[in-house]
Amino acid sequence: MISLRPAAQHAALRRAAERHGARLLALSPWTIAVRDDAEARQRLDAALACALVLATSPNAVRAAAALRPLHARRGQHWLAVGDGTARALARAGIAHVVVPERMDSDGLLALPALRELRDRDVGLLTAPGGRGMLEPELQRRGARVVRADVYGRVPAALSPRSVSALRALRAPAWLALSSGDALACVLAQLPADAAVVLRRARVAAASARLAEVAHAHGFTDSVVAASARPRDLFAAMAGAVG
Repeated sequence: MISLRPAAQHAALRRAAERHGARLLALSPWTIAVRDDAEARQRLDAALACALVLATSPNAVRAAAALRPLHARRGQHWLAVGDGTARALARAGIAHVVVPERMDSDGLLALPALRELRDRDVGLLTAPGGRGMLEPELQRRGARVVRADVYGRVPAALSPRSVSALRALRAPAWLALSSGDALACVLAQLPADAAVVLRRARVAAASARLAEVAHAHGFTDSVVAASARPRDLFAAMAGAVG
């Protein structure tokens, strides 16, 4: 399996791959850095004061918690895009969190709490470029979105060792795809011959939208998983190979 997750965040996929008798090839296009500055703290304070607070990823939760203690105010509702984000919130002190059945932006937007948002303040804990469809749709529904970009993705050069391992791939490979931006960043860095090898991989996409992104980048074989969780990605692969 090929993982495009940020540097030092491949462990869960690696463990899942090992359980299935597979190996993991990590191609990290960036690292995660907390945005520890006055503007980020000010925006975070404003987001945490909203009646509804949406956390878009475990990285967003960890970064927010590094900047400010997290606690639920009276009458405040917290929502998370998935189980991993909800677990990160629980570790940070937010015990009651609503998680959608479909763990992506579409699933989050389908929650009853987000259907009618006219004149409501919604805090969004996220990063530049993350969950691009979420904020515009919340605004279309009438929300006043208070966006707090609490971390950033810092571009990083692909490991030469990983690129060499990709070139040497002979066995069938799967690409675990949970970020269209990560895929674009990796393809922009890969030499042409290595990019050809990557595009031969079958894609396990965390959403139908990401499967379309993969197709637009030249991948021809993809399946859609129930979420970006490793177990769901591997379930989609297993279903595809019978």
